[in-house]
Amino acid sequence: MLISTLLAVAPRAVDWSPSVGAVMIICNILAIAFAKYTMKNPSAPPEMPSSNMFGGFGLPAVIGATCFGHVLGAGAILGLSNIGVL
Repeated sequence: MLISTLLAVAPRAVDWSPSVGAVMIICNILAIAFAKYTMKNPSAPPEMPSSNMFGGFGLPAVIGATCFGHVLGAGAILGLSNIGVL
């Protein structure tokens, strides 16, 4: 009884598609842009190998911004799939 109730409540996982990938890419771009204007010290060491390709970000800023982008992307994908857009 309890297992069937838990299975009924669990959300369905979204299958990957190009639109899911596009939502994740857009969320990562937004997170990097947000980080560019709000981080106190985005060029903290250690530096990236080609820092001009990464907008002058150091390794901690790149990791932090992309982690934030993935959190935003996961929420956006789950939300959009829940309302039926994806």
